[in-house]
Amino acid sequence: MASITIKKGHNIKIAGTPKRQIEEHSSLSTVAVHPSSFRYVKPKLMVKEGEKIGLGEPLFFDKLMPEVKWPSPGGGTLQEIRYGPRRVVEKVTVALDSEEETMAEKTYGADEIFGLGRDEVKKRLITSNLFPFIRRRPFGKVANPEETPRDIFVSAVNTAPLSPDLELILKEQMVQFQAGLDALSRMTDGSLHVTVGKGPSAFQELKNCKLHTVAGPHPAGNVGIQIHHVAPIAPNDVVWTVDAQHVCIIGRNFLTGKLDPSLIVTVGGPGTVNGSHFHSRLGASIQTLVKDRLNGSENRIVSGDVLTGRSSSEEGHLGFYSDCVSVVPKSEKRSFLGMIHPGSPKTHYSLTNAYLGRRMSDFGFTTLNNGSERPLVPIGSWEAVLPMDILPNELYRAVVAEDIDLMEKLGILECVEEDLALCSFACPSKVDVGGMIRQGLDLIWADSA
Repeated sequence: MASITIKKGHNIKIAGTPKRQIEEHSSLSTVAVHPSSFRYVKPKLMVKEGEKIGLGEPLFFDKLMPEVKWPSPGGGTLQEIRYGPRRVVEKVTVALDSEEETMAEKTYGADEIFGLGRDEVKKRLITSNLFPFIRRRPFGKVANPEETPRDIFVSAVNTAPLSPDLELILKEQMVQFQAGLDALSRMTDGSLHVTVGKGPSAFQELKNCKLHTVAGPHPAGNVGIQIHHVAPIAPNDVVWTVDAQHVCIIGRNFLTGKLDPSLIVTVGGPGTVNGSHFHSRLGASIQTLVKDRLNGSENRIVSGDVLTGRSSSEEGHLGFYSDCVSVVPKSEKRSFLGMIHPGSPKTHYSLTNAYLGRRMSDFGFTTLNNGSERPLVPIGSWEAVLPMDILPNELYRAVVAEDIDLMEKLGILECVEEDLALCSFACPSKVDVGGMIRQGLDLIWADSA
């Protein structure tokens, strides 16, 4: 058992923190999946508009890995298939029936799952269309069923701004969480690592896994940071990761034989009122989640947290891996001579003010960037918030130079964009560091294809 203490990093003091309680919201009428959002996947549709589909039945598969199919997050009628440029499938929307038909599989007792063989668990994950919930490092893409991972990692800690409190969520789902862990543990010859927060909790009773604790500011909850501190990825290693709530979905499938797409989703940010945790589901309609909770009409709605989420709208739906809706007021108002105005903790948010100032309340961020990208000045701001044994400045320059060998030597295969998202936030030159890391990974993937 490893005890990890993270010192580098930063907890963004953003207003609109969700209340630590779980509430209900109005019923959903539609759910959706965004095929174009999955990295290195070539989706092939298995459905047509107007067709009926059951909960858990496949919507599309990956041409590169035909065994991997994406489940419908709801039972009903295919309302819309939206295409983008070059006929790229951008979105598949399902209008929910009042009584959803559900694809059913064999059920297992809670004490039977750990005794299953790898082939049996793998077959179940494939036939139940659950493999898209499993991602692999390097590259942060959907896992390949034909690979055997060195280890599997699950983070039961969330440190991203406005994200769900996993201890609050999972303490009521420990049976399902344990069932999912038991199933996943059969998929590796190595170890199943679960990282939890320090202190007494229900997680101490987990079994059939290696339990680790972590404490510290964001990005301590990122699974990539935890992998780096527990068992770093070596060349040619493959490691799988699964989100904690998705582990529960896998566990419920083994226990009940059905896909239960239930999620606890947070709604928060400076653009909200009465933000909280809500009972919802995969691909939920954002309009239903934010109804009567928006503070003003001009807001940027993000599916995910403010560091790594995707811009959306009230008419949009949650991303497949999103369990958070962040709302930030739009603003283009600039301060006169803002670049030389030192400001104060009341008017300017900075890491200096956050660390040394006396401001205790949260900050009402807007979408204002206070300027555009500018020449890069290496003053250590990236290194101050990155708790990895990686040189981010040198890695960034290697990506710009498209030097694949140097990128790999500098550790890019240990990272995905979320691990360096805080560097983008802290960067005085306003460089999208996380986006550049993804460009480097894209380049390596294309070179290896």
